[in-house]
Amino acid sequence: MLGTTVIIPSALVPQMGGGNEEKARVIQTLLFVAGINTLLQTFFGSCLPVVMGGSYTFVAPTISIILAGRYNDEADPRQKFLRTMRGTQGALIIASTIQIILGFSGLWRNVVRLLSPLSAVPLVSLVGFGLYELGFPAVAKCVEVGLPELILMVAFSQYLPHVVHSGKNLFGRFAVLFTVSIVWLYAYILTISGAYKNARPKTQVHCRVDRSGLIAGAEWISVPYPFQWGAPTFDAGEAFAMMMTSFIALVESTGAFIAASRYASATMIPPSIVSRGVGWQGIGILLDSFFGTANGTSVSVENVGLLAVTHVGSRRVVQISAGFMIFFAVLGKFGALFASIPLPIFAGMYCVFFAYVGACGVSLLQFCNLNSFRTKFILGFAFFMGISVPQYFNEYAAVSGHGPVHTGARWFNDMINVPFSNKPFVAGLVAYFLDNTMHLHQSAVRKDRGYHWWDKFRSFKKDARSQEFYSLPFNLNKFFPSV
Repeated sequence: MLGTTVIIPSALVPQMGGGNEEKARVIQTLLFVAGINTLLQTFFGSCLPVVMGGSYTFVAPTISIILAGRYNDEADPRQKFLRTMRGTQGALIIASTIQIILGFSGLWRNVVRLLSPLSAVPLVSLVGFGLYELGFPAVAKCVEVGLPELILMVAFSQYLPHVVHSGKNLFGRFAVLFTVSIVWLYAYILTISGAYKNARPKTQVHCRVDRSGLIAGAEWISVPYPFQWGAPTFDAGEAFAMMMTSFIALVESTGAFIAASRYASATMIPPSIVSRGVGWQGIGILLDSFFGTANGTSVSVENVGLLAVTHVGSRRVVQISAGFMIFFAVLGKFGALFASIPLPIFAGMYCVFFAYVGACGVSLLQFCNLNSFRTKFILGFAFFMGISVPQYFNEYAAVSGHGPVHTGARWFNDMINVPFSNKPFVAGLVAYFLDNTMHLHQSAVRKDRGYHWWDKFRSFKKDARSQEFYSLPFNLNKFFPSV
């Protein structure tokens, strides 16, 4: 997850007016809070082995806050950074309430109960496949580093375990550590040998291991603390836009929870557990706002794919990993060292991880009747619109500099443009609406959509195995029952 943790602050902090020191501090804070949120989610939330980290979904509204007119008159870059960060904190505080309310009140549980395998297919698939821009296009930014990572990742995870019979799936479980170490060393050798001495600045940024500026900017030991940037400021419009973004992240995480339950070899996650996980994700966004990460929290999609690569679906492993996140965040220089890994190396891994998550969504079709024309229409139309509508919104923004909805109220524009630029949200919305409204009076529809298979997992108590996978620690289920 270091890729996401580095990419997002690296994109946002310079626009906010911050330098390398501020960028290193924000990355450190994001990693620190991600560790805390992961522990909370695995102990008290969904109890699945999921990592909670920064989300690309929150980038667009954050940029909108950065571009707000009230910050343009600030001449001092440091003061502009602080003011922008405080505005982002205020918007995230308000935005966290929507997930907390929907999750802990049980309202989201009622929504998820109407989700069938058919309507879940486009949602889960595009949670993975929809991030294709972060895959090979990012690999190609430094192909001599990214492509070896991609090839080695496939070789170590898919071929070597069947060639070298170690008995412990050594290469599969440690594919990430082996391949990143090899290619990172290779990138270091290219850097010190002068391979990029006369390269273009963009090439040097993506290929060199000494261009992040994070190691020099990071402190040796520093513990992030709440409101380290000052008291949050609030703006109603920005809060509304961020609330809509929070809802989109909620939908994405629902798809990621489903994929994680499949790859962790757990039973299908009950709606009440999804709702509980969403509530704790809202707590995570609240912590993000307190500490000042300039970003919100959602389920790390790349780590769901990692469950499939390693075949390790243990909560304990993820909790130990969360401890490492907190450790490396406090020891700033060490965290910055790992963050110096060239981003195309992460992109090479994403090609495998995101593919696994998308394939998990497609695998849900085994419970549906693919000979039904109703199934074919919903599936095809949801996928097509989930790709086509965001493409239109993104192309329009690329040409015009703003989305199709362009009024005088920036917050209103974001409330419409951001959700319809999100592939899993559009696909999931279309599939969910059609699946719950089309031809429900016909007797065969329930079986065609695969709803009969998920029936036994609709309640926490219907399957005895749910107790093993999703029950709270310290016998807390007595006080917080799941229904």
